[in-house]
Amino acid sequence: MARAVVLGVDSSTQSTKVLTIDVETSDVMAEGRAPHSGADIQDPAEWWNALLEAVHQATAGPFQVIGLAVAGQQHGCVTLDAAGQTVRPAPLWNNVAAAPDAERLNAAADFPAAVGSRLVASFTIAKLAHLARTAPDELARTAAVCLPHDWLNFRLTGELATDRGEASGSGWWSPREGRDRRDLLALAIGAETAERVRLPVVRGAVEPAGALLAAAAAELGLPAGIPVGPGTGDNMAAALGVGAAPGELVVSLGTSGTAFAVSDIATADETGEVAGFADATGRFMPLACMLNCTRVVDTIAAMLGIERAEALERAGAVAPGAGGLLLLPYLAGERTPNLPTATGTITGLTAATATPDLLLRAAVDGVAAGLAYCVEALARLGVTAPAITLTGGGSAHPTWRHAIADATGLPVTVRAGGEHAARGAAMQAAAIVRGESIDAVVARWRPAVTAVAPPRLERREAFALDARRRMIAAAREAGSGR
Repeated sequence: MARAVVLGVDSSTQSTKVLTIDVETSDVMAEGRAPHSGADIQDPAEWWNALLEAVHQATAGPFQVIGLAVAGQQHGCVTLDAAGQTVRPAPLWNNVAAAPDAERLNAAADFPAAVGSRLVASFTIAKLAHLARTAPDELARTAAVCLPHDWLNFRLTGELATDRGEASGSGWWSPREGRDRRDLLALAIGAETAERVRLPVVRGAVEPAGALLAAAAAELGLPAGIPVGPGTGDNMAAALGVGAAPGELVVSLGTSGTAFAVSDIATADETGEVAGFADATGRFMPLACMLNCTRVVDTIAAMLGIERAEALERAGAVAPGAGGLLLLPYLAGERTPNLPTATGTITGLTAATATPDLLLRAAVDGVAAGLAYCVEALARLGVTAPAITLTGGGSAHPTWRHAIADATGLPVTVRAGGEHAARGAAMQAAAIVRGESIDAVVARWRPAVTAVAPPRLERREAFALDARRRMIAAAREAGSGR
């Protein structure tokens, strides 16, 4: 007899991952994966084609799929015409072209008070302002706007629907008020356009986005009419996937690096370093994000002609501090701290430190120090915890685990499962098909601890956190940031 399963989808910057999970036992039965281009502007058709491939891989067994939900990369901007077709390729969260537009909007309104976050280039509303400034003809053709996972919901169900977590990354939806702020959208694209453009409907935590369309079901090889969850942003889904509860701190290591917590209280940070998001349970999620995370090591590894696994092994064999070699890893600008035009910086380069292994170690140290900066930004708002739960692809390697523990001075815990964002999406689908609360499913599916990395406090000084802060201040003074 076929096992009843739900599908959890994680559509990220680099790829689409799908987990097939037994709805009763929470066991992972199968999985699939398909790549995206990885560029910071992508054709949404990439995401659909990757979803098809990953779903086909994940459903090859004798399964009865009874529901699914999609987690997606936050912030990106998808524009649709009156026929529901994309107007242009979508700029993603890590595209920083909208940095001046974000600053213009910040000057026009108090965004932290209005939506919990000071705008940076990542936010969808800033990308719409950039579109209005640089391609007004394309804005005139735009009948609807949404974020990447919302677009996948639209393809799956025909409904333009989202959830609180994803909506809170738009810049026009207020987590505290629970409503769209079209007055803010008017600042970006004009009052007339702001009134006419269609926005995603914000669903509750276990309120379906809709039912799977027959045409989409045929392409995916799934039963038509099964419920599709509202989905959420990837960080919100990862919080579900690791079973995060209020009072816990999570750090995610992927293309971007994030530090966040589930909170019962909405936050607003005037500095802009902490975004005051909503989560996928009805609570809130203060979050600090680095644009440059595991790909920093990947970039150095590619330069050296080696694979990621070898690079991390070699970096892990070198003591923190890299012999005095210090790297600020801002290879694509940066969001926290807000330095959208910054570039990577290396200091301490001498004949003695000019070695591949020290450069790899400096890359790991730079990312770990950047995430420690994010943890400190959360602490300034009173968001603290005695330990960190690590998630994302980087969490699987001990080099990253020990570096994060050492740089933050906090013990690091890793939980089973690996693909926690996809797992979190599956939890949402399971709650819907079983008629349970999301909190009940999270408590029941919370994965077991598989690894713990205690901080080596004597090594924290090697990450040169004070020296890095001075370098960040100098970059701001030079005009690299706002």
